[in-house]
Amino acid sequence: MSSRTVEFENSQGATLAGSLELPDSGAPSAFALFAHCFTCTRNFRASHNISRALAAEGLGVLRFDFTGLGESEGEFAATTFSSNVGDLVAAAGYLEAEHAAPKLLVGHSLGGTAVLQAATAIPSSVAVATLNAPASAKHVLRLLGDQRERIERDGEADVLLGDRPFRIRRTFIEDLERHALPESVRELRKALLILHSPLDDIVDIDNASRLFQHALHPKSFVSLDKADHLLSHDEDSRYAGAVLAAWASRYLGAEPAPAAALRAEGGVVLARTRAGAFRTEISANGHALVADEPAEYGGAGAGPTPYDLLSAALAACTSMTVRMYAEHKKFPLEAVTTAVRHSKIHAIDCRTCETKEGKIDRFERSLELAGDLTGEQREKMLAIAEKCPVHRSLHSEVSIETKLENPGDH
Repeated sequence: MSSRTVEFENSQGATLAGSLELPDSGAPSAFALFAHCFTCTRNFRASHNISRALAAEGLGVLRFDFTGLGESEGEFAATTFSSNVGDLVAAAGYLEAEHAAPKLLVGHSLGGTAVLQAATAIPSSVAVATLNAPASAKHVLRLLGDQRERIERDGEADVLLGDRPFRIRRTFIEDLERHALPESVRELRKALLILHSPLDDIVDIDNASRLFQHALHPKSFVSLDKADHLLSHDEDSRYAGAVLAAWASRYLGAEPAPAAALRAEGGVVLARTRAGAFRTEISANGHALVADEPAEYGGAGAGPTPYDLLSAALAACTSMTVRMYAEHKKFPLEAVTTAVRHSKIHAIDCRTCETKEGKIDRFERSLELAGDLTGEQREKMLAIAEKCPVHRSLHSEVSIETKLENPGDH
């Protein structure tokens, strides 16, 4: 296996440090994201062993330091359980941008609770695994002991965790109490593996039972017999990693070919959308593009929407048409910027439209012309924008014929 240090930003602009484990056998078959235990770091022995065990089976694994821990920027006292979930989403975004979106999420202790919460915000994930994870984020409050009362009274206090002092604020407690696990595990809709030690004296085995009870199939449980909460012994963490890899292989397929693998010829534009998401790979005249839907419509916001692309076509065509006209007329046009906004409006609200029922598409277009231009020149270029070929296509009658390229036997 090979390992390299990586960096990426979270939603707050802090730089997070990570380690990316890669198999020696070539390109990873899939990518996994690992969340370490509460107040641990990515270099914790168990995190290292489990990540390398997964990499040995052909997976790429990113483990990273949460905000304010290890080599990551930020103040730990200002973090919350929600911010940890946000860091996981940012890490998934990094993998998607630089390699491939993660299919497997793994978390140790509170990191396990965090991946359960983050899974719905990481649509690429198909499998989730937890190791000695609390059934509820609120379980961590037990670690605060007598200091909890002081934190709630004074707003913050130093708490000794694992022989190290950490400053905990009231906002941390308030945030923990807002999360609905384990009940929300029922909405996971992903394969789930729960690994837990019956000897865990920090997060008792009943937590695993509660998670398993609320989860829907496919779900699995593996006992980490004789292991402690932190999987301190190498044989325990390596065993956990081997079990994880064997279980995950049932749910993880090979990574899809990148958009560049689409070969469009003869003026054809290709678009490919795979199962499980709306992210769409596009090849247009040898150029690779990506389209997606925003999160509120079930996508991941990984690219412009189809209507964004349509608006972009109109904007680009308009700017090019005006530029060509200006050059032909020798106008001193330095630059033209076209803004297009698409919306759906009621037909009755359109004064110039023949249609008066239902809704119609509306494109609002504005031009910004830079250069020492006269008023007459500006008016002529505004008029020529109406002759943009894409503009004409949108206004003219359009014929679309659809057929199946692989109709099958039926």
